[in-house]
Amino acid sequence: MAFIQLSGVALSFGARDIIRDATLNLQAGSRAALTGPNGAGKSTLMKIAAGLLKPDAGDVIISKGARVVYLPQTGIRFEYGTVHDIAEEGFRFFRNLVEEQERIGRQLESSGLSEKETARLLDQHHEIGETLENAGYWRREEKIADVLRGLDFKHRDFDRPAAELSGGWQMRLALARILLEDPDIMLLDEPTNYLDLEARTWLENFLKDYRGAVLVVSHDRYFLDVTVREVYELFSGTLTRYAGTYSQYEARRSQELAALFEAWERQQEEIQRIEDFIRRFRYKESKAPQVQSRIKMLEKITPIEIPEGMKRIHFSFPPAPRSGQVVVRIRDLSKAYGNQLVIGAFSLEVERGQKLALVGPNGAGKSTLMRLISGSDPYLTGSISLGANVQIGYFSQESAELMESSATVEEEAASVCPPDMLPKLRNLLGAFLFRDDDIEKPISVLSGGERSRLALLKLLLKPSNLLVLDEPTNHLDLTSKDILLEALKKYEGTVIFVSHDRQFLDELADRVLELSCGTSPRLYHGNYAYYLEKKAQEAAGETLSQSAFSRPVENVGQNSPPVTDWENEKARKAHLRKLKRREEEISTRIGAIAAEKQQLQEQLAHPATYMNGEKTRATLASIEALEQEAENLNEEWMEIAEMLSAEES
Repeated sequence: MAFIQLSGVALSFGARDIIRDATLNLQAGSRAALTGPNGAGKSTLMKIAAGLLKPDAGDVIISKGARVVYLPQTGIRFEYGTVHDIAEEGFRFFRNLVEEQERIGRQLESSGLSEKETARLLDQHHEIGETLENAGYWRREEKIADVLRGLDFKHRDFDRPAAELSGGWQMRLALARILLEDPDIMLLDEPTNYLDLEARTWLENFLKDYRGAVLVVSHDRYFLDVTVREVYELFSGTLTRYAGTYSQYEARRSQELAALFEAWERQQEEIQRIEDFIRRFRYKESKAPQVQSRIKMLEKITPIEIPEGMKRIHFSFPPAPRSGQVVVRIRDLSKAYGNQLVIGAFSLEVERGQKLALVGPNGAGKSTLMRLISGSDPYLTGSISLGANVQIGYFSQESAELMESSATVEEEAASVCPPDMLPKLRNLLGAFLFRDDDIEKPISVLSGGERSRLALLKLLLKPSNLLVLDEPTNHLDLTSKDILLEALKKYEGTVIFVSHDRQFLDELADRVLELSCGTSPRLYHGNYAYYLEKKAQEAAGETLSQSAFSRPVENVGQNSPPVTDWENEKARKAHLRKLKRREEEISTRIGAIAAEKQQLQEQLAHPATYMNGEKTRATLASIEALEQEAENLNEEWMEIAEMLSAEES
């Protein structure tokens, strides 16, 4: 059985540990995702597994004879041959087997072979024949056509020179060649980056039938959920395996991170409490020992760090004037390029607050319609008009490429940022994957993906009540997509958008406009799941029944119980003695609690604890009990201190 194992793998760049003691196992039938924050080292780990990068420590073990193929995110370009020629290269290994089989056949035809040698050669000949049959070598033209069409190449493209293809189509062709190789292990780094919805669905189905092992990096949550059965998370240099689907991984990881946030928030409250005490009694001589004790407690606290990229960032759009009820009015619109009709005649009204998704195959006119609505393309038949008070914001890959400036990333974003949002600008830049030194980069040196993210952030910072977004999630990671999706769902304006991200479509769209090449668009009054259901029923000749859509229920929190005050007061002298004795007891116990908590917090700050759900919960339960006791004692101590201060004054 073919397999690949990483054991104790470690790699550092300078003083930074990228990967520490990583272990990974893949065997025939494995379907695994590799996930983690941007910059965690996922692509680096893929290159180590592919044998393209040597680790500082550890072993990469690949079973004898296993064929491993690797698809990088970008960088593959074919300057030779046709599309068909490149795809056919996927059968190179099998062509070599054919030559080997022919050589064996010639040996069998020669005389003088022993019975044992003849039997051995016959077995080899038969084994090669079975391999070729199972790989579909004798049906390779059919397989080439199936894979190319599945990835949205048209038959007329098969004889097209590969060098003419754009970067995205070059990567599609590279993926096609890898799939046709039928390897034992596939390492796929962002295979869905340049695929539309139909091609992604085709790839999902292809991988379901694939017999080998797959390790995939993807920012498409839906693709991961229907493809993988285990998840490896690379987080702060540590690789952790989670069994189950991607959704199950996210649910479990969310609980672990929520526990970490909760512990961090409690620690911040405790630090604030101690600092308040120090400020209050710092200059009171009678409280000097207690103040010094609190200072030492503060110094001993091990800070719980919230990992970069995991901090909760919320984005709200700047306020814009309320638009009229009808935001976009389309009348008898059609669009042609020469004699080629792209969009058939149609009329449509888009109303305030609607979230309209445009769907359809490549070349159906989705981006064309976006340009027409935004006014970027004025050449049309029919009319498009915007409603009263409409302020439009338009995002496309082209608008990102046109952005030129001598300013830095931070300066460019700040130039359009509303004053009240400036304090949060660096957090927002981080949410769009500009962190640390990235914010000081000049616009002129940014990659296409970086320009796209910055152009999108600039657009979102400007007041608008109509957003026209062409592939806004293309260069975002899962966390950034979630931030954008959350903001758009709360956005009170109107959104018209194109996306190839199934989850993004499912959660945002409340209407779907389907475009088909050269025919009139069709409007579906429902979300993307409704649209797919309707299409399936139309294909089966059925009539869609009415569906009810429920609204989420808002959970209402409860207030914390009130604190009880010190009530009973006795005679002055006896009461003072009792108060001072209790004050000493509390101080002693608070010191002991601080020591116990320090031990537990050191455990919690370690990845081995906070990345393990059971350990995290057990540690948090102990910390919570100590914190509750400390909180009660502190409140009691403060009451005693107040009373003693009043008695002594």
